[in-house]
Amino acid sequence: MSFKGIVRELKELKDGIGSLSRRGSERKHWRSRTRSFVAPDVAPHTPIEQGQWANLPPELLLDIIRRVEESETAWPARTVVVFCASVCRSWRDITKEIVKTPEQCGRLTFPISLKQPGPRDAPIQCFIKRDRVTSTYRLYFGLTPSEDEHDKLLLAAKKIRRATSTDFVISFVADDFSRASNTYVGKLRSNFLGTKFTIYDSQPPNDAAAQQISRQSRRFSPKQISPKLPAYNYSISTVSYELNVLRTRGPRRMHCVMHSIPISSIQEGGSAPTPTSFPQCTDEKTFSSPNLSASDTPLVLKNKAPRWHEQLQCWCLNFKGRVTVASVKNFQLVASVDPSLTNIPASEQEKVILQFGKIGKDIFTMDYRYPLSAFQAFAICLSSFDTKPACE
Repeated sequence: MSFKGIVRELKELKDGIGSLSRRGSERKHWRSRTRSFVAPDVAPHTPIEQGQWANLPPELLLDIIRRVEESETAWPARTVVVFCASVCRSWRDITKEIVKTPEQCGRLTFPISLKQPGPRDAPIQCFIKRDRVTSTYRLYFGLTPSEDEHDKLLLAAKKIRRATSTDFVISFVADDFSRASNTYVGKLRSNFLGTKFTIYDSQPPNDAAAQQISRQSRRFSPKQISPKLPAYNYSISTVSYELNVLRTRGPRRMHCVMHSIPISSIQEGGSAPTPTSFPQCTDEKTFSSPNLSASDTPLVLKNKAPRWHEQLQCWCLNFKGRVTVASVKNFQLVASVDPSLTNIPASEQEKVILQFGKIGKDIFTMDYRYPLSAFQAFAICLSSFDTKPACE
């Protein structure tokens, strides 16, 4: 009897198929075990059905997907590129090979693009909508809200007040903010005074962070969820606001220490950590760039100092038309570079990496560029929404 026949009979016995009695089936099963040959202990090979589209010649498929990727450069038309990656495994592999990172092409395509650095030349322009009733914040791709309200949602956050802190839970969707969900991206947590914020990522920024995990950074018990989901949060940045109790120092002053981005990333020939996929477990390495070591200095961002306008009698910044309403929340971030570092060009030191400002009631613009990702930029902007009685 062949191995497939043995498997078939065992399956019939398990499901109760056939008219054999229990005693007869045991006798038949015993006879099958007394055979002289030994079958290999492997499961029968069943080919994966991928459909007729998987049989296209690779050269033709490569040309089709490349043309689609080059023609559909903006949302919602770029959804077609995502659809190509959803056809079957061969289509997905070729699509991932063709589609470049935002740093290389300046476009957002897959969800992992929100964790990758933005382009170096021109910023990616987005806007944020605030809902005061539900305490939610939604990040959309585009210059301003469209009339039909069919804008591309990138990220969403929900504000949760606690006794001694405030949390902003960030998700890929606007209706699920559970930290045990696969849509969970990270969170922003403030201290009691709202002067210091910590950005947590759902995936480790480097190997050192994965080895230094503690119970305080645990998202949930590993026994409560599938082991394919990372069970920890990883601190990647700290946002601090200077105290201004007497309101004698003018606008807010903030500093952002990017623990996962080295200062060398803005040097000539430097690179920032770029994840290529989402982790399936806490032991998986997800960053292709060199990890931050003890000798690497993290990138520090500071808000660009505004100038006092005598005629308007207010502090002003040049937002190049992207901000139209005066607000204490408006800011621009540039790199804070030590004067002793002479290998960083002056143009890089003056370049605005992130800018955020108000354009209407509960509507704000957010423009970011390399080396920040959309997730990091969104988390920094969320810190501006929290109450800061000691800073303003």
